[in-house]
Amino acid sequence: MTQETALPSSVDVAIIGGGVIGASTALALAQAGVSVALFEKGTLACEQSSRNWGWVRTLNRDLPEVPLAVRANQLWNELQAQTDVGFRRTGILYLQENAEDAASQQTWLDGARAYGVDAQLLDRMAALRHLPESRRRWTGALYSATDGVAEPGLATHAIAALARARGAHVFEHCAVRGIDRSAGRVSGVITERGRVAAQAVVVAAGAWSRLFCGNLGAEFPQLKVRGSVLRTDAFDAGLAATINGKDFTCRKRADGGYTVSQFGASMADLVPDSFRLARHFMGPWLANNTFVKLRFGKRFFEELATPRRFGHDGASPFERCRVLDPQPSHAGVAQAWRRLVDAFPVFRGARIAHSWAGYIDVTPDALPVMDRVPGIEGLYLASGFSGHGFGIGPAAGEAIAGMVRGDTPAFDMQPFRFSRFGP
Repeated sequence: MTQETALPSSVDVAIIGGGVIGASTALALAQAGVSVALFEKGTLACEQSSRNWGWVRTLNRDLPEVPLAVRANQLWNELQAQTDVGFRRTGILYLQENAEDAASQQTWLDGARAYGVDAQLLDRMAALRHLPESRRRWTGALYSATDGVAEPGLATHAIAALARARGAHVFEHCAVRGIDRSAGRVSGVITERGRVAAQAVVVAAGAWSRLFCGNLGAEFPQLKVRGSVLRTDAFDAGLAATINGKDFTCRKRADGGYTVSQFGASMADLVPDSFRLARHFMGPWLANNTFVKLRFGKRFFEELATPRRFGHDGASPFERCRVLDPQPSHAGVAQAWRRLVDAFPVFRGARIAHSWAGYIDVTPDALPVMDRVPGIEGLYLASGFSGHGFGIGPAAGEAIAGMVRGDTPAFDMQPFRFSRFGP
């Protein structure tokens, strides 16, 4: 994609963050004829948007997200018809090992059916038809034939290219240091290359959103969780479906390999914000401490040294660190691999090619904020997707674009309001 260098003097909407949410919002606005510029401090999808599992799922989502997931499933298919985002309807299975698993999945299905999900419970024999020979006694699965995957390495770049083809400006290596205000509302953004006037600004900055909002006086309760993932070389395991095996996950990649991880491969670095936000996060952490481990290390001191307040006339924290590139948890990905091989011995023949990590932006209730930022007219936040953002990205972008334009929302956006966390 040819890089733009000259900033426009003004646009209708400025978007901060070049991940899947920002790119999808830019595309939706450009398609509606809105003048838009997207600013990314590093390169497109340089953080979590290229480091996630690549799942496009409706299954087992928090119910408020299900309508967005159903819409996103449609949008991914439409995107694939225009450009290669790697979208394929592989089918997704959440495997069961006992009656308790089946009861939990039935409860979810009962609640989600009202939103038109394409999902069903499979018995043991029906589930096994999707799987290679296994040592574990799967008793069934929650299954959607129309759920699938897209390729994180392709998708955001392809969506941004579509946005540019429809008139959007896309700038990489161009950090936004802050916003301009006039008469109590947003009037533009201040970038490291200069000012761009704008009537509205969308913060879709992923793990950086709390720092950006905090500098404006808006308290957004968000922490980072480090997720670790591995991939194999190309290998035929006889497994085309995407699976959640309870203590591991696996999906076929477009390059012929498999992406493998587990929820237990996630780790939260203890940082100063961990203590500032303890009242919001302590309960959720205690309820999920088998999935997310706490670790104290150098990240504490890195964030302690990061200024929480900064001006527009010098290099911002977003320029001093353009890409969060954490090391993977080698123990976590090794455990996920052992569990996959123990469950499906055919994977003994595969070779691990690479492992990586990324910082997931999380909120206390694991739901994103998609809302106006209180007290700053014209500022919108789309962040805190808690590891769910890639799959619903196109629909989230469409919803945020509609909010900025003043459209009547197609979904109930109340669960995603900024104010739900209180003062």
